[in-house]
Amino acid sequence: MSEFPPSSLRPLIAEVFDLLRSREESVSVAETAAGGLLSACLLSMPGASSIYRGGLTVYTLESRIAFAGWTKEHLDQYKGPTPEIVAGLADHVREKLESTYTIGESGTAGPTGGTTRNRIPGYVAVAVSTAHGTYTREKETGTNDRERNMVAFAEEGLKLLRDVMLGKAVL
Repeated sequence: MSEFPPSSLRPLIAEVFDLLRSREESVSVAETAAGGLLSACLLSMPGASSIYRGGLTVYTLESRIAFAGWTKEHLDQYKGPTPEIVAGLADHVREKLESTYTIGESGTAGPTGGTTRNRIPGYVAVAVSTAHGTYTREKETGTNDRERNMVAFAEEGLKLLRDVMLGKAVL
């Protein structure tokens, strides 16, 4: 990635930012495999402090215990990223930061991974938590290119947030 934010994401970032600002709503982030790109994309916009409540990059399981409300039971049952896991991360962070929306993301960026669907490089689960429910979506990029996947994961989270705000997402 030679430029930031990636040019492919700039129109989407601007659209999400404008929607949030015009509605006087806020967003927070709980991300893992995107590595902070979701937050960085939102923060790349001038005036981001008017819409951004904060974010967590909870890449390790230990950080999820320390910051995302996880317990030892979560670790004992962990089998990789799922829509339920990202929904839980998003719900926890939205409650703590009192934002209108929270984007949750977890996936397998690659280049290595596992053999189950949610452990194959390119898989991501995203969620958007709202006061009225939590929306989830899964995507497979079909590549094991780590950087491309990280950008694709951030894009998917931003797309789901946009779709929720526009009433195009289904619970």
